[in-house]
Amino acid sequence: MFDRLLARSIKRGCVTLIDHKGRGQAFGQGEPKVTIRLADRATDWALSFNPWLKVGEAYMDGKLTIEEGSLYDLIDIGLANTSDIQSERWQRVIAGFHTLARWWHQHNPVGLARQHVAHHYDLSQRLFELFLDESMQYSCAYFLNPAMSLAEAQIAKMRHIASKLVLEPGQRVFDIGCGWGGLGIYLAKHCGVEVVGVTLSKEQHELATRRAKEAGVDKQVTFKLQDYRLEKDTYDRIVSVGMFEHVGVKHYGEFFGSVERLLKPAGVALLHAIGRRDGPGFTNPWLRKYIFPGGYSPALSEVVPRVEKTSMWITDIEVLRLHYAETLRCWRGNFNRHRAEIARIYDERFCRMWEFYLIGSELSFRHDYNMVWQMQMARDIDAVPLTRDYMFDWERQAGIPARRGRAAE
Repeated sequence: MFDRLLARSIKRGCVTLIDHKGRGQAFGQGEPKVTIRLADRATDWALSFNPWLKVGEAYMDGKLTIEEGSLYDLIDIGLANTSDIQSERWQRVIAGFHTLARWWHQHNPVGLARQHVAHHYDLSQRLFELFLDESMQYSCAYFLNPAMSLAEAQIAKMRHIASKLVLEPGQRVFDIGCGWGGLGIYLAKHCGVEVVGVTLSKEQHELATRRAKEAGVDKQVTFKLQDYRLEKDTYDRIVSVGMFEHVGVKHYGEFFGSVERLLKPAGVALLHAIGRRDGPGFTNPWLRKYIFPGGYSPALSEVVPRVEKTSMWITDIEVLRLHYAETLRCWRGNFNRHRAEIARIYDERFCRMWEFYLIGSELSFRHDYNMVWQMQMARDIDAVPLTRDYMFDWERQAGIPARRGRAAE
């Protein structure tokens, strides 16, 4: 059955399929090339029925093995032929179901949102330490040139965000989805501001609090285990990096209503999130089931109308393209170097699951619809300067050239 889908869909790249009886057949042509073997008839049927979920599951469970080429090659071919696979009639039916069900899949009320966050972010702290940079940034870095290390690019990202917040010493900043505290600590140390960060992850809250104390900024930075919707105070600046993907379309009104409520007059907010260039859609079912339950990366056409329902101005939007692909490439390299230790913490199935996640995510930014956008918002029309020069000026003063070498886009 799976061979029929491959025969109709694979136009770029070559997949050789060896079925459970040992029979081999090649589909497509050109590079890359990969040979896969299926363990049993049930796997064959499952892959033909729902490849977007079942290919990842079969690889995790060892029922789809790669005999020539690599997993990177297999996913590369799959994404290169996405439109042909999705055009198959049964795949259109499956996609229609996911589109109809996306409101339920993205249901993230207070309480359930914490469970969804815990699924991913309450994994072992050691896991994240092994593949992230020293600042524990688990979001898209900012590569001013291809030679930058991951750590340098993450510092550049935090400086780039700081430049858009137009910070002044003594201001109070609310960090929605503070992660392991890296951005809050950076802003306190380098910009002289007070930061209150919130997370729903117990592991993140514990480590962020400890890191702030170790950095000597625990008097300036407070991290709380709390849903952002429950915050009562108001702030000069609001920032959110890599958290909006966990909000869900049906909750965008709550999110931007909270930003508007918590932001003081003359305040500025900066939202950094993964988005999609192809319009509204749904989350890949494998990614939703195993990595980010409740998650969704929106099109800007789903976000801007929600901001327009508030009294805030959108004062700047920047789209980052290949930056996240390069970030994921670095994470994947770190993960592979420490794979043996990660397997001891969890097991080989977990390693195959994360290998599939990191490769699939990287290639989705290289060849598919994913991107990252940063949206700056303000309460007042004159809250930020009239031109963007102030951003570059701030970054130059902070030690980053505005342009250096050939950018990674």
